[in-house]
Amino acid sequence: MGYQLVEKTLSKENIFKGRIIDVNLHDVVLPNGKKSKREVVNHPGAVAVLAVTDDEKLVLVKQFRKPLDKVIAEIPAGKLEKGEEPKACALRELEEETGYCADHIEEIMSFYTSPGFADEIIYLYLAKGLKDGKKQTDEDEFVELMEVSFSEAMNLIKANIIHDAKTICAIQHWLLNNK
Repeated sequence: MGYQLVEKTLSKENIFKGRIIDVNLHDVVLPNGKKSKREVVNHPGAVAVLAVTDDEKLVLVKQFRKPLDKVIAEIPAGKLEKGEEPKACALRELEEETGYCADHIEEIMSFYTSPGFADEIIYLYLAKGLKDGKKQTDEDEFVELMEVSFSEAMNLIKANIIHDAKTICAIQHWLLNNK
């Protein structure tokens, strides 16, 4: 059909401003010239950390997730603060949630979580050379630390205890690059 795959925004209205996200309603012109509306969730971005102990254990945190109404196990992660560099955020979140500091941290990749309706990007890091630091979760954050082998992590995926994309993506990366 030869459409240029771009939607031009005609107007934008903020319909929700929250502590973590904003939601905007866009009036757009579609590639075929017709008009439509798009609900867009704006998020400041986040980091996630694939933290691996010296004995090859994956560091996870279990926590209750209200949108799912259940407890799941995830890699440590958190929201970027305004002006914060992703690497600094990764080191901060790792220590706050797990009590570990890392001698070595490197970015693995970044990815969009739900590009159909949100602009959230997650920067995924690998952390090794873990040393004891100071665990200090936010006052509304309750987590339980877990350390599991990668085969145990695969079983947690099968049992839907690990049930989020960032953690599954991190485990897949680890398996593909360490076999």
